[in-house]
Amino acid sequence: MKDRIITGSLMEEDLGIDSSLRPKKIEDYIGQTKVKETMKVYIEAAKNRGESLDHVLLYGPPGLGKTTLAGIIAEEMNAPIRITSGPAIERPGDMAAILSSLKDGEILFIDEIHRMNRQVEEILYPGMEDYAIDILIGKGPSAKSIRIDLPKFTLVGATTRIGLLSSPLRDRFGVIQKLEYYETKDLQDIIIRSAGVFAVEIDPAGAKELALRSRGTPRIANRLLKRVRDFAEVKYQGVITGQVAKESLDILDVDPLGLDKNDRRLLLGMIEKYNGGPVGLETIAATIGEEADTVLEVYEPYLMQQGLLQRTPRGRKVTPFGYKHLGLSDEKYQHQLDLELTERIGF
Repeated sequence: MKDRIITGSLMEEDLGIDSSLRPKKIEDYIGQTKVKETMKVYIEAAKNRGESLDHVLLYGPPGLGKTTLAGIIAEEMNAPIRITSGPAIERPGDMAAILSSLKDGEILFIDEIHRMNRQVEEILYPGMEDYAIDILIGKGPSAKSIRIDLPKFTLVGATTRIGLLSSPLRDRFGVIQKLEYYETKDLQDIIIRSAGVFAVEIDPAGAKELALRSRGTPRIANRLLKRVRDFAEVKYQGVITGQVAKESLDILDVDPLGLDKNDRRLLLGMIEKYNGGPVGLETIAATIGEEADTVLEVYEPYLMQQGLLQRTPRGRKVTPFGYKHLGLSDEKYQHQLDLELTERIGF
């Protein structure tokens, strides 16, 4: 998993890239039009009233710009931002210390907020709702509770798995926004902008080829741009054209739909060993040597979004389009269609 160039999860090589490419203003944020327009209204309304922004929850697959959007919210609100993550806040006392040190109007950004433990969440509830926290001092009969008032702050939470958030926590967010996979045109604009930051020459055809193979994810687009830039500089006079991008990405084993060898191995394993399905999640995981959670969270969403994999009550199935994309013979492709027809008519 660690060597997958097309994973949306943050990799070590992305750390420098992400910080240099992130836009600071909402006008410079490409894509996510609905989210962007809605947030503009909420931010402007809060500023006009002289209030802090309501608590915001951002969710969606990794690499779509949740952290970037949190930074933009802070910039637009003219507020400082403090960044942490759910796993980093281990004890209720850690959360109490963070909340009590916030300044008026400050943005607290918690990435992977679904990974906070429930005891830490308990501290957040009154902090988000009443801007106060209750701290228990002492033990036993002599213990007493002290309420500490907090400044008006804005919590911005980010998660890739909103279903894992507890209802009490989720209900305390006034603004909940879902980030979707990006359209090719938006990714193309992002790549052209990033190429300017990298000082690499790229033409529209090259940017489009990269965008088509970026799985709808800006982080992957920027990572592929960085890799293809190396090929362009060494083998192609430094210019990324459509042909240069295609040849470079083929070498990197990223196909026209953005699938890598691991994605194709999953689909081929289902076809060759289980006639394309239906097959259970645990069986698929065992077949390709991955954890079931990895298949569920990393492989499956994009394959389903592209119409290559189907989830049914009986298990996962490779779709006819999945057969076609893999370039299988007409006989195997027709065999799958015949199986589906047989299931539908019942004999």
